Amino acid sequence: MSTLALYWHTVRHLRPVQVYGRVWFRLRRPTPDLSPPPARRPVVAPLIETAWREPSMLGPDTVAFLGRTATVKRPEDWTAAGADHLWLYNLHYFDDLGARDAPMRADWHRALVARWIAENPPGSRPGWEPYPTSLRLVNWIRWILAGNVPSDPMVQSIAVQARWLAQRLETHLLGNHLLANAKALTLAGLFFDGDEARGWYRIGTDILARELDEQILADGGHFELSPMYHHIVLADVLDLLDVHACYAVEAPPAWRAGVARMLAWSAVMRHPDGDIPFFNDAAFGIAPTHAILAQRAAGLGIAWTDPGIGAVARLPESGYVRLRRGEATVFADLAPIGPDYLPAHAHADTLSFELSLRGRRVVVNGGTSRYGTGPERQRQRSTAAHATLALDGADSSEVWGGFRVGRRARVSGVEVHEAADALVATGCHDGYARLPGSPLHRRTWRLDAQALTLDDEVRGSGRHEARIVFPLGPGLAAQVADARTVRVVDTTTGETIATFAFEHDGAALVEDTTWHPAFGQAVPSQRIVCRLPVDGTAAHRTTIAWGER
Repeated sequence: MSTLALYWHTVRHLRPVQVYGRVWFRLRRPTPDLSPPPARRPVVAPLIETAWREPSMLGPDTVAFLGRTATVKRPEDWTAAGADHLWLYNLHYFDDLGARDAPMRADWHRALVARWIAENPPGSRPGWEPYPTSLRLVNWIRWILAGNVPSDPMVQSIAVQARWLAQRLETHLLGNHLLANAKALTLAGLFFDGDEARGWYRIGTDILARELDEQILADGGHFELSPMYHHIVLADVLDLLDVHACYAVEAPPAWRAGVARMLAWSAVMRHPDGDIPFFNDAAFGIAPTHAILAQRAAGLGIAWTDPGIGAVARLPESGYVRLRRGEATVFADLAPIGPDYLPAHAHADTLSFELSLRGRRVVVNGGTSRYGTGPERQRQRSTAAHATLALDGADSSEVWGGFRVGRRARVSGVEVHEAADALVATGCHDGYARLPGSPLHRRTWRLDAQALTLDDEVRGSGRHEARIVFPLGPGLAAQVADARTVRVVDTTTGETIATFAFEHDGAALVEDTTWHPAFGQAVPSQRIVCRLPVDGTAAHRTTIAWGER
């Protein structure tokens, strides 16, 4: 019964197209169209290049993705047995064509493209699955627009891939996947001329008009509520505008307005080190940083308003709050986990937070090092991997199966204000209401010039055990001074960075864990945990201090 309930609470939120579309997608197998390609459209202006990605080709047949290096010498290496599915996807993306110093590897690229065409027959998996096909089409087209001369088989393959993709749209997945499909068809429609190309362009832009209107929220955030995916989608729209300019084709004005809103959002959602906080699926190195995205927007003549570094920044539709005072920056998650019908990249991180002090990450969420399924993916999505309160070992939202969510936490009672002596944010979630006694978790952040005070309250009935978790950033160690005090020190210098003081009778614990700043990476780290026995209703205060009190 519990399994049936989990499935019910997962599928009841899906849109009908996600159900019947999945069946249709699996049953329908179109025949690849190998007819000659349309004529190419003449290029009018050069591509604006901002190569930010690190090279993934280490040699003419050696690649490295997600912390794994391998050779691609035989046809079977494209489907390497035992390789993670995401790793294989990366192999078929051809991201290296636009990576740093790509012109120095142009001969490698030409040879690898030729091998891919010869060794991956149309329709074969995983290379011809819609998502890698979409990313590859974009990378191949941008590589050509960057001044590289394509072979005739490459141009032919671009047309065959576009025809195939037009019949394999991921309407059953929606979200960023469908956007990637639409972007690829739009670029293919610009790359070629004639009626067939105009058909691809129309399919792509029709999807973009509909999806961007839904997916870019009023506050500028991407609706899947992952800062990483926000940057991916923002980069996608910039790519679209860039390639339109190459062909002197006018792009929809709404795209430029969307970029301006998304840049303002990403300006808020960045730590003092310039990179993203880790809410939901998030990692470094997968998308450009805010600075690179802003540079590209400037090159395209897009004006936007920087919200600045004010004390309080609230993103109401997204649900995130940034508090900044003195040496401290706090990001608070008062957000839903994402769209109800699309929680694939959600973590059980409601009411979690991240804290930077003097430009350094001190309290962090666990990050993301892998996709797929399995215990490690499940652990990284769990509440215990985030800086929040876990109750009875349960997750605040029922994350499962790698990309699925059953019952999910709902946030209410959000208040954000600037008091005379502190910045305050508060909210409550009902993710634990399914437990005996229907407990609710309420958290208040209070930031002043010398400390962050956290008030955690569990309201309900019955006996429970709460664990309030504080994962620490890299290069930090926790030292227990007494049952109520833990010092956080720099592992190299021994300098005290912050002191955690707990107002309860239990013992403060220090546990070894891992932090995941990038796919394929697990960095040894520590977390501070305090146990809070709950009998009906319980309240607990944690003070994280770094200045004179």
